[in-house]
Order: sequence, then C-alpha cells, then structure tokens
Amino acid sequence: MSFKTPDEERTVDRQRFPAEPWRLVETRYSDEDLGTTETLFAVGNGYLGMRGNVEEGRESFAHGTFVNGFHETWPIRHAEEAYGFAKVGQTIVNVPDTKVIRLYVDDEPLLLPVADLLEYERSLDLRDGMLRRDLLWRTPSGKLVRVRSDRMVSFVERHLAVMTFEVTLLDAAAPVAISSQILNRQDGEDEYHVSSAALGEGFDPRKAEDFRGRVLQPRAQWGDDERLVLGYRCTNSGMTLAVAADDRFETENEWTVRTQVEEDLAKHVFRVQAEPGRPVRLTKTVAYHTSRGVPPRELVDRCRRTLDRAADGALAERYADQRAWLDDFWERSDVEIGGQEEIQQAVRWNLFQVAQATARSEGSGVPAKGLTGSGYGGHYFWDTEIYVLPFLTYTSPRFARNALRVRYHMLDAARRRARELSQRGALFPWRTINGEEASAYYAAGTAQYHIDADVSYALLQYARATGDTDFLHREGVDILVETARLWADLGFWRANGDHLFHIHGVTGPDEYTTVVNDNLFTNVMARFNLRAAAHVVGALRREDPEEYEHLVKRLGLEPSEPMEWARAGNRMAIPFEEGVGIHPQDSHFLEREIWDLARTPRDRRPLLLHYHPLVIYRFQVLKQADVVAAMVLQGHLFTPEQKLANFEYYDPLTTGDSTLSGVAQSIIAAEVGYHRLALEYFLSSVYVDLANLHGNAADGVHVASAGGTWAVLVSGFGGMRDHDGDLTFDPRLPRGWESLTYRLTWKGTRLRVTVLPGSIELVAETGGGVTVAVRGEEVTVRPGVPARVPLDGQGPVRHGRPGRRALAGNRRADGTLITAIVPHS
Repeated sequence: MSFKTPDEERTVDRQRFPAEPWRLVETRYSDEDLGTTETLFAVGNGYLGMRGNVEEGRESFAHGTFVNGFHETWPIRHAEEAYGFAKVGQTIVNVPDTKVIRLYVDDEPLLLPVADLLEYERSLDLRDGMLRRDLLWRTPSGKLVRVRSDRMVSFVERHLAVMTFEVTLLDAAAPVAISSQILNRQDGEDEYHVSSAALGEGFDPRKAEDFRGRVLQPRAQWGDDERLVLGYRCTNSGMTLAVAADDRFETENEWTVRTQVEEDLAKHVFRVQAEPGRPVRLTKTVAYHTSRGVPPRELVDRCRRTLDRAADGALAERYADQRAWLDDFWERSDVEIGGQEEIQQAVRWNLFQVAQATARSEGSGVPAKGLTGSGYGGHYFWDTEIYVLPFLTYTSPRFARNALRVRYHMLDAARRRARELSQRGALFPWRTINGEEASAYYAAGTAQYHIDADVSYALLQYARATGDTDFLHREGVDILVETARLWADLGFWRANGDHLFHIHGVTGPDEYTTVVNDNLFTNVMARFNLRAAAHVVGALRREDPEEYEHLVKRLGLEPSEPMEWARAGNRMAIPFEEGVGIHPQDSHFLEREIWDLARTPRDRRPLLLHYHPLVIYRFQVLKQADVVAAMVLQGHLFTPEQKLANFEYYDPLTTGDSTLSGVAQSIIAAEVGYHRLALEYFLSSVYVDLANLHGNAADGVHVASAGGTWAVLVSGFGGMRDHDGDLTFDPRLPRGWESLTYRLTWKGTRLRVTVLPGSIELVAETGGGVTVAVRGEEVTVRPGVPARVPLDGQGPVRHGRPGRRALAGNRRADGTLITAIVPHS
C-alpha cells in the first residue's frame, strides 16, 4: 500500500513502459500483470468501454466490455433483515465481446504467452484515442508474420467502435485463418470454459458481485457474410441490448468466408491462401445499443442504422473526427508540467481516463471504475460530484451538466428513499446504477447522508463557474430544495441551551468511523447545502417570480422553509476541542484510543481486509480524509491555524486505504506548507493505477483519483480556489518543477494559468476576460493580454511529515490521556 517518494518513483518499469508525453507504450509482452495492463490499455467513451484484452487468445485476467448503466438486478439477502435495508442489488453486465479476432497461421494459433515474438509494441495514444499494437511473430515452423491491430471507441459516434487487424507474411506463403467473433462471455467463462482469473480471488468488498444464474436471455441472432447481430434481455432487470458487427475483409490473396451464428456466438471465419508481401486486412466496425425495456429487435434496427451510417464514410474520416474531438479536449483541458517528463505522461493518462469515463455518459452516471472493469459493480458514488465534476465543470462544462442531470432524474427515487428512512425531502443513494440504494451495509453506506450535500455542492460549483442559471432555476433548484428539506428534518435543535443545530447518526467520508453524531464533514457540508438552498430560492423569488411560482407549485414549497434552512445552516454545530486545538471528526471521536499505524504490519493493510469492522470502529483511525476533505471544499470557513492543526493531527491517523484520500491530503499539505509531503500524496494519486499502488488496478481505473489528479495540480499546486463565487489563486509550485500550466473556464472565459517559481501569469485564451485575485491582489485579465503577478515564494515551508501530534500525550477535555495501540491480529 505504500508509495515511493519523489526520488524513488521508479515504481513503473521504464524499460517496458518508457515515458512519452502523449502515449502509454508497452515494449515487452508479459502475462504476469494481465489484469493491470488490461485496465491501463482500455478504451472507452463514457457509454461504451472495452478492456485492453488481446484480440487473439484465451489469456486474460478478465475479459470485459461494458455499457454504462446496463445492469442486472438481484435480491440482496441479509443475514438478518430489518426495515429499510436495501433490497435489490445492481451490477454492471459484461456485455457480448466484439474484441475477439483470432489468428491461425499454418493452423497454429497466435497465443502471446507462448509465441516467439521478435518485436512487440502496444500503445495507447492520448491524442487520437487509438489503441495500437505492432508485433513480429516467428511461427513454430519458422515463418515470419507481421501483425498490426488498432482499436478505437468513438467519442464522436457514441455507439460505435472500430477495430482493424492486419496480417502480412514476410518470407513464405502459408494458409491463414482469421476468426472474427461476437462472444457472450456470460458467467465469466470463455468459449473454452476457462474461468476469468478475476473470479478466483478471495474476499474483497471493492469487487463486483458474482451472478448466480444466466443473465442475458437470447432474443435475436442473425448473420450473413458481412454482418453479425445478437440481441438479449437481462433476466431480472429487463434491460435489453443489441450488438452488431460489420466485417470488411481486404486482400489480394484468394480467400473464403464461413458464417456461424448461435445464441451466444456469432462469427466470420476468413480463410486465406496468403502469399508473402500481400497483406490481409480486416476492418471490424461494431455498434452497441441498450435500453431499459425497448424490445431487442428495435435495438437491432438501431445497430443497423449506426453501422450503415459508418459504412457511408471512409475509415480515415472516423479517425480524423476522433483526433479533432481530442484536439479540442486537450486544448481546454491539458495540464503541462515543465521538466517532469514521467509525471507529464502520467497526468495526461489520468485526464484521458476521465474523458473516457464521462464524455458520452449522457443519461447515465460515472461509475467508480469508469467502463474499464467491473470493480464496485459499476456503481456511482459521491466520487463523481467531489472528485470528477470539478475537472468537468472547469474544462468541459457540458459533461458536468449531463452528470448533474442524472442526479436530477434520480430525485423521485431519492424521495422514496428518504421516506423509507422516515425523513422529508430526498436522500440520494450511497451507491447505485438505477437510482435505488444498492448498498447492503448501511453503516458505511446508507448512513453517509453527506451524499446529499456533495451533489448540491457540485451543482452550485457548476452554476457559479458557468453562469448556467437556466439549469439551476429549472432543475437544479429542485435538488437544493429537497436536500435542504432532508437536513432540516434530520437535524435538531438541542434543548441544553447551546442553540445549535445538530445532526446525529450519520457516517462521514471516513468509513472506518460509522454512525456518529455531528460528523465534521457532514455538518460543514450540510451547512453549505442549507445556506445555498435558501440563497438560490430567495434569488429566484426576486429575479424570476414566474419560475419561483412554478417551483412553489411543483414542490409545495412553504414561504417559511428557506428561513428555516438559513437559520439551521447559520447555527450548525461544528465540533471544536479547545484542549487539543482541533476540530474533532465527530462528537465522540477523541474518546477513542488511537490506532498506532506506524507499528501496524504492512501485511495487515488495508485494514478493512484484515480486521472486523467493530475492531476498526473503536479507534481513532481513518480510511480516508474527513476533516481534511472538509477543509478543501469549505476552506474559507477555517482559519490558517485551524487548517495546520487539523492536518497535523489527522495526517498520522490516515491509512490511505482509500485512493480518494491522497487528493485532499495533498491539497491541504501544499497549502499549509508540507510541500514535499504534498508531492508524495500527489504521486500516490497519479500513479495509483499506472504503478498499481493499491494492488487492485486489475478491477478498473480509479476514476475519482484520476479526476483528483487535476484537482491537486490546479487547487493544490496551482493554488486555485472558488469559494462563494470568488476565483482566487495562491500557488505552491513543487520544488524542481520548472513550471505548471493549466486551463480553466470561468463564466465563458478560458484562462490559461502558468505558475513559475517567481510569478504567476494569466491569459484569457477565449471569452471576454475576468477579474480574479492573486494572494489578495485583484487582477483583471483581458483577452490576449497576459497579466503577470510576481510571487514572493511558494507559501510557508515545513519539512518532513507532521509530528505524531495525536500520539504525543494529548489529553481529552476530561483530563484523560490519549494512548496509541495496535489491536491483536
């Protein structure tokens, strides 16, 4: 679970994966880390995703093709039932695989683990979204064969993917066979009945649940010598799917084709009498369409239309469109790091992963693993709003709007969930695909009410940054009202004279501390939610009375409600312990003893895989940042002294067992002066998948960590803050970095921000210009006129790590000493 310091960052094998600024390149094949490389070389567009499995062979960790939101449901069986427990689980389905293209030369299959490969290169190009492979194979009979393949999931055509497979004999003739397939890998087995390696591992709650019966019921099969079609209906969810593939075969050699169509397999087998120097080229164009209930035959027609349209244009046009789409993406999203070639590659790979997870996710959320694996069952979490949406809001606001509208369309389900928990308003699910709560463990799931405030925070952040009052007033305000209603109903005014508003029985982001009173993060974010709802409703009433009346009628809004929200928000209980000088994570947090992480064996990490939850819950120990995360999101409401004290107390208690944690810790570490530690936490985020730092990259990309990479660069090192609609900058450029350049869009103006050791420069690349503040100084940035502000250093500098402040004899308010131990294992 540990990560390397900046000087030791050789966790990536640079001989096998050389550092290039715009490509992830693999120069040597290995089957020892198939799961990780299948994730790293996945391609997708937010609707359709394909793992980086090799085309030809059985060798894989987990074959995977996924469509966002396409899922099966199953009954959750609790050991002991109770009212309101989630009843129906949801798991993303591994849809029929069109990546399969098998090659035989002299009837010998190309199987990479045993093949004699004289040359090998696989690359994912971040500029054109193409996965390419080029290899030279010496067959068992000694013949030399060049094999080149490409794979692209289109950002432009949402339902379309294109693959090419080219074979050239170099020195001798031979019979060649290419089998192009659509294969339903249902139940985790391939056509050889070889189980996926991913299914053979032990307990890990981060993985998807296994299905116990047939998932995809065949409803359509058809094929001719050019096109193959399969259609299915999910057994329980009733969702439907159709997939179709066109195979265009080109060669000057003599060839024949045989077509085979069954319920779970459709394939073309091309047989060629290949001569040396005469390439054999297959172009495979595939389309996927899904629905919540449209008959598969209708989806088959949609696939046909998609493929017919694709056939009308040249393949080069598809590639050019993809490149143009990505050129536009990088023009507004790229982050450039001077003098750091390896980190530069890693940053761009992470940002590309966010694009692959979100770009065409219209109508669906953003799965925690994107569409690169089945980890977490394809569920959507708060990760989207807090770690992914900031990147989208400031660089691709249309994508952010789409994601927020998904939450709007989940409101009815959230209202039902709130009623189940005896609350007014709406309670968004902790984890979901279809809007219903799918978390079977309520203590670390449903109890995380902060999801309501997280959604509201992302909504307001988007509205402020873009000025999109249309969305805010027509749909977004409904989210604010219903979430504010929940907080107003959930909390209470304590009758002991403190006149504060308290929230009890919730779980914060730290899932190692559950069902507590006055969780700091929850209260801070609920305060924001309540105040924001009151403010937006008040502004709507003043500025657009007609829309306000629609709101009142639509939601039954009482005039007294916004005043109640504002009062509760303004009097929210925010725990603070004078004796220790910190904000306790909850009202009883300091009553617990400390888990001594420094003396905990590394083979007992992460804790959730080695200790019963009740053991963990009894200690001061964090899975991920909680108070520190609150200081990132609402930093203007904490003093610099409080930020430093809180960070120094909680940092030694934070395990980093969640990949989300390093983002918040890095941002605050940079702000309070722990520059080297901030860089270490940043590296733990940017390399979490590329170096498989948490040992589970095989299950898919950590999309939230990828999005958080941008947040660290822009808010941590770049010093950008957006609190209450004011855009400010206070940079912390890491030592050894020549420069940091990033873009962000603010109310229609795209700013290019460049941080240098001695200055910050802002340029309005598009739009009419903006006024910002740099370390308290107001700066007006006009189009085409660089505004440069000198910097006196990079803020305070503190060396090493925070002292073990929490372990150094602190006493509680009652005078008792806080001690540190390691539980018996």
